[in-house]
Amino acid sequence: MKTNPLTKNLLPKTFLLSTLFSVLLTAGSISFKNAPKNPEHKLPNGKNEILSFHSVLKDSMNAVVNISTKTIVEHSQKQNRLYNDPFFREFFGHRGQPRQQAPTKKDNALGSGVIISDDGYIVTNNHVIAEADEIMVVINGSNKEHKAKVIGKDKDSDLAVIKIEAKNLEAITLSTIDEVKLGDIVFAIGNPFGVGQTVTQGIVSALNKNHVGINKYENFIQTDASINPGNSGGALIDSRGALIGINAAILSQTGGNHGIGFTIPIDMVRNVVSKLIKDGKVSRGFMGVNISEVNPSLEKLYKHKSGAIITDIQINSPADIAKLQRGDLIYALNGKKIKSPSDLQRMVTSFSPNETIKLSIEREQKTFVKELTLSSLSSSSNILGALTKIEGLRLADLTPKVKKDYQIDLSVTGALIEGVLERSQADLSGFMAGDIIIQIENRRIESVADAKRAFELLKSKTKRVYVNREGFILLLVTK
Repeated sequence: MKTNPLTKNLLPKTFLLSTLFSVLLTAGSISFKNAPKNPEHKLPNGKNEILSFHSVLKDSMNAVVNISTKTIVEHSQKQNRLYNDPFFREFFGHRGQPRQQAPTKKDNALGSGVIISDDGYIVTNNHVIAEADEIMVVINGSNKEHKAKVIGKDKDSDLAVIKIEAKNLEAITLSTIDEVKLGDIVFAIGNPFGVGQTVTQGIVSALNKNHVGINKYENFIQTDASINPGNSGGALIDSRGALIGINAAILSQTGGNHGIGFTIPIDMVRNVVSKLIKDGKVSRGFMGVNISEVNPSLEKLYKHKSGAIITDIQINSPADIAKLQRGDLIYALNGKKIKSPSDLQRMVTSFSPNETIKLSIEREQKTFVKELTLSSLSSSSNILGALTKIEGLRLADLTPKVKKDYQIDLSVTGALIEGVLERSQADLSGFMAGDIIIQIENRRIESVADAKRAFELLKSKTKRVYVNREGFILLLVTK
């Protein structure tokens, strides 16, 4: 087994042997090769030292693959009629019996992936392979293409797992998010613009970034390491060569890199990948609450100054059954501190349905612990209320109380999306709870009645729907 020369001097050999172990895959489960815990964060200070990560990068680069996809394009009836037209066939020299044009394969953009097991399991972004009919993988240092099959994909986290038939691959080592610090030197490895495998350097610019509008469950690592088209699905590693996240997106107005890249953190990767390999899908725990942050005006009402305040509870939901109340402040889950509403959402959805969690709650400045058994979002359709003509969408009028509960500016108008049923048409179209519908085609929306009327009038058409998401106006298209 290879050891990392940087960590070799930091930890005893016996500790390395006890913590670094090979990936072992069995039916329905996966064990990861973990990096040593509690690494030191230090800067070389010798008089004759050159700071180099060559050996670290060499090992890690062998675990990053290039991914290319193809999509089968069906020819339209119009194209086939033209192809079979006698004049067309005579002019272009096609003779014999008329025939239908066979479907053709269209090349799509390239992406990257990371080997997580020695027998061919690879993690990448869902958006890299979502529409693919054929997926090909090329391992670093080889020209051989391996055909990959999809094990599972999860749109909400933008992660997917594919597998190639190969043995003795070099799997990457995995870190944990607790070992990632602001300012750590990091490297992004991927295949930008299809030019071949490339490494760029930067630092961890920020942690726990959300409200970016990229996917549903956001808790990104932000980095200034250059991430460009084709890097999607590639690795972000620390200076030991351990994986700390999967590169997902950049914030750019031109499509080029401006030093603002977002990476899905390793703990989310572990959780989602394990579920995809076990079940082929991700089932997430569901509480049934609306929550808001502890803002400065509310701090004086609570002893704890951070967490998630319950603003509403859905009928017959796990939170309702556990007798949680509006105004309850959830400040810890299973003993782990909750810093914000997004923290609580991320932690709850990391559990599976039917798992029991312990919530630390402050109510009227008294604290207690409440046990709650989670359900699944897909089984909660009975508590979503009346649905609009978009399947799976629950709307609420922006009353003064709703604006106050959701901390929405008083000047904002529209119809609030309170809930989206998982895997419904609304979910597939990209709608999210908290979005505010402000326009449907050319119809201005100021109430739920406006939205329902517009959906009804345009029910047979593909509709452009404009939503306000955290102050950003987005255009979504739905049938």
